[in-house]
Amino acid sequence: MNAHLIISLAVVSLSVCACSTFSADLTVKRRATSEWMVEQEKAWAEMACGGKWVANELFADDFQGTSPNGGRYGRPTGQPTYDQNTKWSTDCRLDEADVRYFGAGAAVVYGKESKTVPLAGGKQERRCLVWTDTWLQRKGKWQIIAVQDSRIDCPAK
Repeated sequence: MNAHLIISLAVVSLSVCACSTFSADLTVKRRATSEWMVEQEKAWAEMACGGKWVANELFADDFQGTSPNGGRYGRPTGQPTYDQNTKWSTDCRLDEADVRYFGAGAAVVYGKESKTVPLAGGKQERRCLVWTDTWLQRKGKWQIIAVQDSRIDCPAK
């Protein structure tokens, strides 16, 4: 082999090793970020059951959401006052969440959640949603910029 070919092979080998190390570091970081995002989505779902108010932390200033009835809404300006007489939902669950990345600073979380809501006359109803939440990383901070929620029939148990 000539020296030029040996040097070229060495450079290619080093590049492959460096890329696989970079890729492994990126995978570990994304896994941790994904787990964090799913925990945030769970906290948001639990807000309907009187859980910690996390919307202001999660939503970007320019956030826009579309509710199941088609109405649009923006980022809340404050936090509701807790009233123990308020009939909160119960059994709030994040049933599923799948994080997909689109470049270094964009991700979409596809999910399902459910809760039981009080109805008139002391009855209760299970409600289920599927949703798509778009996350952006700005200045090192991940926030939700847009959501789309759709109500679905709850699966039979």
